[in-house]
Amino acid sequence: MVLNKIVHLFFIISGGTIGFLYIPDIISLLDITDASWVASPYLGMVLGAIILFALSYLVTDYIVGFLRWIEEGLIKIPVGDLLFGSLGLIGGLVIAFLINIPLTDIDIYLVSQVLPLFITILLGYFGFQVGFRRRDELMNLLNFNRKERDKKQPTEEEAPERKQPKPKILDTSVIIDGRIADICQTNFLEGTIVIPQFVLGELQHIADSSDVLKRNRGRRGLDVLNRIQKELPVDVEIYEGDFDDIPEVDSKLIKLAKVMDGIVVTNDFNLNKVCDLQGVPILNINDLANAVKPVVLPGEELSVQVIKDGKEHNQGIAYLDDGTMIVVEEGHDYIGKKIEVLITSVLQTSAGRMIFAKPKLLEKAL
Repeated sequence: MVLNKIVHLFFIISGGTIGFLYIPDIISLLDITDASWVASPYLGMVLGAIILFALSYLVTDYIVGFLRWIEEGLIKIPVGDLLFGSLGLIGGLVIAFLINIPLTDIDIYLVSQVLPLFITILLGYFGFQVGFRRRDELMNLLNFNRKERDKKQPTEEEAPERKQPKPKILDTSVIIDGRIADICQTNFLEGTIVIPQFVLGELQHIADSSDVLKRNRGRRGLDVLNRIQKELPVDVEIYEGDFDDIPEVDSKLIKLAKVMDGIVVTNDFNLNKVCDLQGVPILNINDLANAVKPVVLPGEELSVQVIKDGKEHNQGIAYLDDGTMIVVEEGHDYIGKKIEVLITSVLQTSAGRMIFAKPKLLEKAL
């Protein structure tokens, strides 16, 4: 392997250098021979190279394994995290260099030699941490400055090009729900559809579940994604990055939306609320479904089948054909019967629509 050869070459060069510099002195100190050619630096270079080359076979596998571990870790880090962390590290080292310049002139070993090394390590670490942990704020600042610059120099030809639709990030619940595919087919969603790798992992985990219901839901979600990617006229992007320091998928979605300046698409009521609190744009499929439902107004009459008890005393529960729940006051006595009801109020939220009604027979009796 190439990496093994590089490690062997490093040991050969290091051994030759060490042998050239130190082996003649060691032989002279030991005074084991009177021959001057034995103390030749070139012989020491050859001898040192041979010794370390032989030693490299004992440690090469461990060194290569360690380098592979570092390589895999770096590959998993998102490009934005790596970029801003590196920039922070460079900034910290530059500041440390400037601070250390006057310290080297002080004729105290602890101050001129040890303290600069400590400052370099400390500021390099702090610089990396600042760049890595504040990457979102730095990225938003760069985006803000770019938008402000574009506002100051508007042109008629470039104005439409700058207003690109924000990417739409799908969560697990909306993929399993399936209606997102039909919405994409109607071209109501503009911009790129982003499917994070950690969402795919959660779907795969659900599809491999031992529970039949969960397994079917997971496989349905994978089928929906396959349809979106292969059959529908939309741009689909798989986001390969991950946020290892965040365990929950919902929190990762919010983080990704902030990094990409995107919009989360979901039908999860709790995720909807968390996104609202954190100022992340969101598209709720339930809100869209409620918006296009036929409007039911208080005072209208409906014919419904009361099927079960309600939570409160003497209530009955019925459903419309689209699944909307109707709470029938004083409807307990009509369970199992089809009756005419009068709509009294309609409650519509992101979690769905709820209709309150009372039997028309009671209204006539009054």
